[in-house]
Amino acid sequence: MTPPSRLTLPDLGRLGASGLRTRPLRVILSALGIAIGIAAMLAVVGISTSSQAELNRTLDRLGTNLLVAGPGKTLFGAPAQLPTEAVEMVDRIGPVQSASATANLGAHVYRNDHIPRGQTNSIAVLATRLDLLGTVGGSVRTGDWLSPATARYPAVVLGSKAAKRLDIRQPGLRVWLAGQWFSVVGILDPVPLAKELDTAALIGWASATAYAEFDGHPTTIYCRSAEDQVEAVRAVLAATASPGHPEEVAVSRPSDALAAQRATDQAFTGLLLGLGAVALLVGGVGVANTMIISVLERRSEIGLRRSLGATRGHVRLQFLAESLLLSAIGGAGGVLLGVAVTGAYASTQHWPLVVPAWAFAGGLTATLLIGGVAGLYPAIRAARLAPTEALSTP
Repeated sequence: MTPPSRLTLPDLGRLGASGLRTRPLRVILSALGIAIGIAAMLAVVGISTSSQAELNRTLDRLGTNLLVAGPGKTLFGAPAQLPTEAVEMVDRIGPVQSASATANLGAHVYRNDHIPRGQTNSIAVLATRLDLLGTVGGSVRTGDWLSPATARYPAVVLGSKAAKRLDIRQPGLRVWLAGQWFSVVGILDPVPLAKELDTAALIGWASATAYAEFDGHPTTIYCRSAEDQVEAVRAVLAATASPGHPEEVAVSRPSDALAAQRATDQAFTGLLLGLGAVALLVGGVGVANTMIISVLERRSEIGLRRSLGATRGHVRLQFLAESLLLSAIGGAGGVLLGVAVTGAYASTQHWPLVVPAWAFAGGLTATLLIGGVAGLYPAIRAARLAPTEALSTP
């Protein structure tokens, strides 16, 4: 008795590849549908993970131990005011490593004295203490920070966005501030944990008193504490900054704001993943359509193979292998495209490129599952064709 014939894995691979080679354009278009879905999902995961890695890197560099205190509202809803000695009192808290402050002067800065007063470009003028930059983890892009000498005279340091809005790229120029000319001595880099400084013009505490009628009351206090004592300092910061009215002091942690922003980004990421899943489903429908049409076009081939001894199982496995191979080609292309898109975007944002291994494995597994599901019905339909019926079809 002749043993039943068997299809080995290499045989299946060759059969599947030969079936796909006969319709190259249709195969490319169907694989492209799968590739776009996988690339979209992988890019979303990769960009999200790279963003998280950049956030972690930023927090590792700047620390999560910065606290910010500012005046809230009084019992009657009026703006509260911090005491003039608030910074010194906060600096006496044991775990506090450094404390500094700014004060909003309510003034505006202009490129020259001919600009209409209403065109402020939303640039705040802040009086600042000299130790501010070290406390908030900021740095000077060009020029110099305020010194004990320049802090007494009409000198100003611009935040990164403020300098851009005033069209000032280098120090040495003058701006019109508080009714007189101030010399620009420096421009800051962006300050991630104190973004309000990016859109500010900073002048010295003594200079603000001399030229802008500053009364000495800070509006924002920044303090750094020991990493393991942040919550303890946070609990006493309001009462220390304003012992008479601690309820009028608002305390925040900038790193919490960054984490909240990250949570918002994750919600948006979930939406994009859903769109990627829809694209992948559309790609799966394309594969199913390709395979069904293939069965209809190749009825004579199926009948010939059956008449030569191929079993229903052989035919079923052949078409299932074609579907899996088609999906695998699309999945591999989608993975490469997704990594390329993630890498390109991460490089423009100066982020580290991070694509988790589970995303690769999940993408390829999803394509094979879709290929199996999409090809199952066409494969069963092909296997059910009787040899005589298939050969008699024109």
